[in-house]
Amino acid sequence: MNDDKSIWSWDHALAVLPDLLWTFLTVTLVVTIIGSAIAAVLGLVIALGRRTAPGPVAGVLTLVMNFVRMTPLVVQLLFAYYVFTTVPPIVLGTVIIGIHYATYMAEVYRAGIDAVPPGQWEATTALSMSPARTWTAVIIPQALRATLPALANYVISMFKDTPFLMVITVTELVREAQLYGGTNFRYVEAITLAGLIFLAASLLSSVLARRLEKKLEYTTA
Repeated sequence: MNDDKSIWSWDHALAVLPDLLWTFLTVTLVVTIIGSAIAAVLGLVIALGRRTAPGPVAGVLTLVMNFVRMTPLVVQLLFAYYVFTTVPPIVLGTVIIGIHYATYMAEVYRAGIDAVPPGQWEATTALSMSPARTWTAVIIPQALRATLPALANYVISMFKDTPFLMVITVTELVREAQLYGGTNFRYVEAITLAGLIFLAASLLSSVLARRLEKKLEYTTA
């Protein structure tokens, strides 16, 4: 049955699906991609800063990084939303979620840098390579190779955290489903489809990340 008393209505499911897919492609996916780029670049800067900057600067970076990691993303979003009132919420949310995950990616980069064999550092010294060339030509490429699978996992986590953007009025996938339910008094179909879209995208991302990890293991064997 497809009446309003049934738990599931295919009519409502088909009606809301195009809006959910469009919101997924234009908001949720775009926020994830741009936020991931911010997190990857800023995380590397933080990791390098903690490794190469003078003690006081490295200490401040560590303090800020730990503060961001130990406070909820929702609180950070709300704080920024009420402080930076002139910034569009979607821009603000993308930047905040990127900064939040940059602190996690920084730790991944740190582990990758620490995993570079000591012989590589010694070789750059023997070749009289400058610090800049040592990092860009030897250390960072090897560290990135070792950390890509872990970075991919954080991208997936970021994707699943995009619904938090609804607290600052960004209409992402789950918020779109919620709005449809409130307008049509049918929540089950919209929320279920939103969950399935998240599930499908997460599974696909996980498979790609696993293949990347296996490929890296094969090429380094």
